[in-house]
Amino acid sequence: MEYFYPFGETVRRLVQQDRTPKQVFVLGVYASAVHARWKKGNEIICQALAVASEPRIFWDGNPDEAREIISKIHLPSELGSLEPAGSHLNGPSAKVLDEHILAPLGYTRKEAWLCDLLPETRLNNSQVRVLKTKYEPRIQQYGLNPVTIPKRPTVFCDINRCKEILAELKESRANLLVLLGDIPIRQFLNRITQVNYTSLQEYVYLYGYGNPSKAIINGNSINVLPIAHPRQIGALGAHSEKWFQAHLEWENKSK
Repeated sequence: MEYFYPFGETVRRLVQQDRTPKQVFVLGVYASAVHARWKKGNEIICQALAVASEPRIFWDGNPDEAREIISKIHLPSELGSLEPAGSHLNGPSAKVLDEHILAPLGYTRKEAWLCDLLPETRLNNSQVRVLKTKYEPRIQQYGLNPVTIPKRPTVFCDINRCKEILAELKESRANLLVLLGDIPIRQFLNRITQVNYTSLQEYVYLYGYGNPSKAIINGNSINVLPIAHPRQIGALGAHSEKWFQAHLEWENKSK
């Protein structure tokens, strides 16, 4: 099914583009989006509106790319214009991934295969409120398209998606699987193999933060490393100070 952003861009699946063998496989939760600031004259209608799919999985928010993508989105002249949102609103998780996860592990982006449980963006509660107050009241008057992107679910990955991820993991030939937060543990790992933990907290109790352990996946032994989600690691908005500090300590030890 096709879903649409404000002003008409379609939602795209974001998957690994470079399919050559990698050293590490990183599994996140769901894809983000390109965010724009919506202005009319000197008035800011919205500081950050999701308007398009990112150009690639775990996009770093490159401002030139953001500008190019946003420039192709058409608005009725009466509604003002779009420009890239603040740098902290495009690609923050990718920057955390590169600088605070891959680098301490000794890997570059080129050595990583990236994947999400749900390879499409979804709307969080804040985005839903923005659409209801800023965009939807203008739909009828200006002939705008309805936004059909579903809300952020509680289940990101069913058994069929697990099989797709398993196929990607096999194709990657990675010897380390990094899981970003609790959700990939519960909705992927716990569904495809038997391990003695169901959360990051349980894992840390057993093995310590940042210490990989073994699991049997696809009939093979592989190193598995559950760590905090980039939101926690990078203190991106509401976050857990506990996991921020735990990751910081691990990162400092890795230097």
